[in-house]
Amino acid sequence: MTEEHDERTTEERDSDVDDTPAFPAVPETDADDDEESVPIASGARIHRPDSEHGTIPADGVGPGGEEPESATTVAAETANEGSSEIRSNGVPVSETNGGRSGLRPDGGARPANVDADGTLGDVKFTEPAEGVSQDVDGGAPDERVGVPEGVDLETPGYEIRSEMNDIETPDEKTWFMELDEAVIDDGRCIQCGTCVSACPSDSIGVGDDDLPKLVKMCTGCSLCWDFCPRGGLRYERQWKITGGDDNVSGAGDPITEFSAKVDDDWTGGAQDGGVVTGILATLLEAGEIDGALIATESEEEPWKAESYLATSREDLIENAGTIYNQTLALGNLDLGQWEHKLPDEPWEDISLALVGTPCEIEGIRALQDFGWEYGAQEEGVRAVDYTIALMCTKNFNYYSLMGEHLEEQRGISPDEIGKMDVLHGKLMVYGHDGRMMLEEDIENFHDAALKGCDECADFTGYAADITVGSVGSADEYSSVIVRTEQGLQAWELTEPVLEYHDLEDRSAIGGLQSWDKKKAFESLERPFDPDAPRFIDYADHAEHYGTKLNPHDAGH
Repeated sequence: MTEEHDERTTEERDSDVDDTPAFPAVPETDADDDEESVPIASGARIHRPDSEHGTIPADGVGPGGEEPESATTVAAETANEGSSEIRSNGVPVSETNGGRSGLRPDGGARPANVDADGTLGDVKFTEPAEGVSQDVDGGAPDERVGVPEGVDLETPGYEIRSEMNDIETPDEKTWFMELDEAVIDDGRCIQCGTCVSACPSDSIGVGDDDLPKLVKMCTGCSLCWDFCPRGGLRYERQWKITGGDDNVSGAGDPITEFSAKVDDDWTGGAQDGGVVTGILATLLEAGEIDGALIATESEEEPWKAESYLATSREDLIENAGTIYNQTLALGNLDLGQWEHKLPDEPWEDISLALVGTPCEIEGIRALQDFGWEYGAQEEGVRAVDYTIALMCTKNFNYYSLMGEHLEEQRGISPDEIGKMDVLHGKLMVYGHDGRMMLEEDIENFHDAALKGCDECADFTGYAADITVGSVGSADEYSSVIVRTEQGLQAWELTEPVLEYHDLEDRSAIGGLQSWDKKKAFESLERPFDPDAPRFIDYADHAEHYGTKLNPHDAGH
């Protein structure tokens, strides 16, 4: 638009403009009428060009040499009453007060919802637009817009930590990413769940692949690394702390040993005489515990183990038996998960028993040795008063054992299986009618076993109160090793319902323990040192295993 030239003098133009500014009403004060609350500085003027819209430039304030052009002059120069001319502030002249600019003589804008007398009018809100800003290609307003096809968006890695403000991660900090790099991604995770339980910020959960997974920001506290039996926990040192020197060289120094079975009619579906179930049921009925964390079979996937809190004798009998895959048991010690099954009393008064593999017992013992807080798992960790270890040389990946080896390669569907056992170096599979469907060397299933199990030398659960297994006893009997005073108390309570005698073949247990230890020494890439510190620095581990230092800074 071309501006029209006005040839009138400044005085003529000023006469068309109302010099009296309209201000909001000012509250009355106690000052005399002839007193000025703010004295005017001599020679001081404020000039705000129309284009500034209320901004006060530093060079336009205060006394100066030449007198600047007045604001009223500027306003008058742009006024054109009745014109459709658009102001520099985007407001048509016809929409301003009588064709005059909405700017005030001091350069500010006319207040919204305030009349010339300074009275506040009704506040009006603009109705939000519908079906415009959020309606993307006809999708619902709350529908997330996906990445366009063909567009590759790279998510920043953890190395962003070192790039922010050019600050490097301190060497002494250990993050979940170290555990991920050295244990989980390397296939050495034994699915014990100790890292989940150890995390004080509840940053670790369980992924769809049944492996630990970071679910929110890691704080770098190092506890997940420190307590991992395949990471920072020197498990052989843990044996010595909880069980004494003899645990390192032999099969431990137990208080007593037996071959035993429960004399009851429900033991047919139990494993080797139902001793574990018998002990737990006795503890529950005696009021020694409020529940026992055991394994149960998944309702969706046959022969897949899941953690389960049994709180009655019926619960225990229904879930008797052994399932040969891990449950990440220590990751299920959040008592809130089981609140509906526990007594209505303070959680610090709750008492639990834990049945697990030797590595799980090592983990819970180490956690209990320290007074740190473990987030949502804290009360559960402290509540475990009895531990029962199941003799174990290795455990299996569920999908590899049941899916690939048994169903795909041998034609045995998990639905057909009534019982499984590993005994005398054989994997035995029975149907629901008790008929043996498979007896095969366990070595043929080696690639279905968890890789981290190869490094374990703890066949007999050195850190547990009681160890139970089939090795060393006849069919339908279990070998029982009582290691602690707590274990002895549980045994003495259970004795009336047991049929037992002296351990039949201690050498069989010692021999398998020696074999297991030999296999572990071949697999361990770090020194086996029961006298070294309990925790292994990540840098020391990386030196022996060849993993990266600071993997979070390397884009892990």
